[in-house]
Amino acid sequence: MQSKGPLNKLSAAGVLISLGIVFGDIGTSPLYVMKAIMGSTPIHTDLILGGISAVFWTLTLQTTLKYVFLTLRADNRGEGGILSLYALVRRYKKWLVIPAIIGGSTLLADGIITPPISVTSAIEGLKLISPNVPVVPIVMVIITLLFIFQRFGTHVVGRFFGPIMILWFLMLGTLGFISALQYPYIFKALNPYYIQFLFQQPGGFFLLGAVFLCTTGAEALYSDLGHCGRKNIQVSWLFVKLCLFLNYAGQGAWLMAHRGMVVKPVNGVELNPFYEIMPDWFRLTGVIIATAATIIASQALITGSYTLISEAIRLNLWPKVKLIYTNDSRGQVYIPSINTLLMFGCLGIVLYFKESSNMEAAYGLAITLTMIMTTVLLNFYMRFIKFNKILVWILTIFFIGIEISFLVANMEKFPNGGYVTLAISIFLVAIMYSWFKARKIKNQYTEFTDLAPYLPMLREISEDESIPKYATNLVFLTSADRLKEIETKIVYSIFNKAPKRADVYWFVHVDVLDDPHTKEYSVEFLESNKVIKVNFRLGFRIEPTINSLFRVVVDDLTKSNEVDVISRYNSLRKYNITGDFRFVVIERMININESLKGLQRIVMTIYEWLKQFSISEEKAFGLDTSMVTTEKVPLITIKPKTHHKLQRLNRENYKDVHTDK
Repeated sequence: MQSKGPLNKLSAAGVLISLGIVFGDIGTSPLYVMKAIMGSTPIHTDLILGGISAVFWTLTLQTTLKYVFLTLRADNRGEGGILSLYALVRRYKKWLVIPAIIGGSTLLADGIITPPISVTSAIEGLKLISPNVPVVPIVMVIITLLFIFQRFGTHVVGRFFGPIMILWFLMLGTLGFISALQYPYIFKALNPYYIQFLFQQPGGFFLLGAVFLCTTGAEALYSDLGHCGRKNIQVSWLFVKLCLFLNYAGQGAWLMAHRGMVVKPVNGVELNPFYEIMPDWFRLTGVIIATAATIIASQALITGSYTLISEAIRLNLWPKVKLIYTNDSRGQVYIPSINTLLMFGCLGIVLYFKESSNMEAAYGLAITLTMIMTTVLLNFYMRFIKFNKILVWILTIFFIGIEISFLVANMEKFPNGGYVTLAISIFLVAIMYSWFKARKIKNQYTEFTDLAPYLPMLREISEDESIPKYATNLVFLTSADRLKEIETKIVYSIFNKAPKRADVYWFVHVDVLDDPHTKEYSVEFLESNKVIKVNFRLGFRIEPTINSLFRVVVDDLTKSNEVDVISRYNSLRKYNITGDFRFVVIERMININESLKGLQRIVMTIYEWLKQFSISEEKAFGLDTSMVTTEKVPLITIKPKTHHKLQRLNRENYKDVHTDK
């Protein structure tokens, strides 16, 4: 299934925006990867060649082959990311929601540490010029301003950041190439044979945790597919990968010339090969450009987080929160609550770890889980599109093997800071799972009924003038998928709970599709111009603004003379005044303490807590609150546990009891 929208067309503007949005995270990895690989052991040839070879082949196999070549093809009508991939395959196995939730949660957790480590690594370069520079306050100011800037939209951000990233990658490639020429022997690292030297170091296997940092931005690359398009990302990656490798090679050449030294001395100033390959006269300019680039590095995860949450809401994996679409283009969404959550999370990371070397210990552990979950879902997608089954399993086992190796190596980081991102991930998993499972529980107890027997009653109550008219057009939102069914609670609301007389009864259902951008509707007249059911089929990226969508439907039906929406009040009808519309939203409440047990009770307790931070149903559906009535009804009718026996007094006994003595 390939995207067909304009974003997928190769263009100079598309490549520019891709460079500005997509490659910030992975593009700034040279700031800290080689420093992390060298660690606190003396620099020597085998470690250098093994480290650079492992970095190059990780970028080739994990980033290029898996994500740029394979995963980007798993687009959902132009949209990417782990939840878009889940939407493509969820029909095959119900349990696939688990890897989707784990992958989405760990990606969000990774988004909280990417800005701090990227920006801090850049600002620490100022210490080479002024050792007493206050790194933490500067980083906090930059991150705060970055999140404030998000409200202007990723389209504006991409056009502004694109030229800066071109300058950044040209600087990476140029400095790396000049440095590598001083020691051309470094290019032998292209041979994967040298990776074995990495494992000959003390604890060499665990150095893969540092190597993995070079590809952490690959998942964000896939998430930003909807912002830039597959072809633009693929073409721009060729330029990005070349510049990245040249810079890694240049750092390796400098390390070759300084064998025997220690990059991370136990007591002393750390050396960063990234800044050491810069000429002294260029260092301040390099720090400024690096700082700008790391701000953009943060952008990749921030925009990816917005995309992920907006999809999670439509797929019922996240509480309904306010979404702001900053542009008519696909993917241009800003989520204030997530922006605030990420900002305070990033600031907390900066205050807790303070230095980029400390953050390295927490970075990468969570995102390995995201990549494993993506591989699981990608396996189902490739089988779905009839890819060669043998090749599918070969690729799956190959990538799972690589990613599990990275995961095991990263587990060494757990006691040194990895527990922070894992704790955040577990918290986010609890939110997603509880919100998803709560809907299943509510649907389990929701009763539906056939509407056909009630059609005569609706016709009669509509004509019963002894009942005050509730509205000319009364609109109920229903979750009933079947055409001629509605919830029993709606029947109760119309006939029992303050009987509601209306001239026309509308029942509106929203069906969320796996396709991201579909906007369709169908209309069924159950009773001519009296009882009408409207079914919207909306993609999971479409904002369900029922108020405006319903008006479009009514206008279409009016123009085709299928409905009469002129007021039925005689004094208004002669002037062709449009009749009033009133929406009724029925909120299903559940008694947690008495009706649920075990895991269901825990899930619903978390769900009720999360609802405090969720916007109301009427706001979520874009309804005019002045036209909405919200009714709360019990989801489960609780039956008394004990039966009370009451004795009725006859008239004589009643008189005896109340006779004055």
